[in-house]
Amino acid sequence: MKGLYIILAAILLTSCQNQSKEDVNKAKQATIDSMKVEINKQRVIDSMKTEMAKIKEEQKVESQKEKVVVVHQQAANGTTATTTTTTKKKGWSATAKGAVIGAGVGAATGAIISKKKGEGAIIGGLAGAAVGTGTGAVIDSKKKKE
Repeated sequence: MKGLYIILAAILLTSCQNQSKEDVNKAKQATIDSMKVEINKQRVIDSMKTEMAKIKEEQKVESQKEKVVVVHQQAANGTTATTTTTTKKKGWSATAKGAVIGAGVGAATGAIISKKKGEGAIIGGLAGAAVGTGTGAVIDSKKKKE
């Protein structure tokens, strides 16, 4: 009987060792898989950084193209004067911004206040656009004076 217990104990120990080896192998594989995922994530991040650097470089080149260098030769004394001008993209004037903002606010207010929602929105939008245009024109004139 003691021999049978020894054989059973040996079988249990070897089966537990095989199972623990399998668990270790599974853990190793899980670690390797997670490392592969992280490596792929890092590749994506690196490629995004590279693309962003390319875009920034292209923007720098475009901004340098916008600069115009004009060289004037002065024939009288033979000196050269260099003038650098930058072209600025034109945005909306304050008048246009005021008209759009005023129209939006006026339309919303007219729709809220009026019982006839559509009619109130139209009237409020027109009134708001008029007031916004006037306000924007005043701002534009102040900017021109400066």
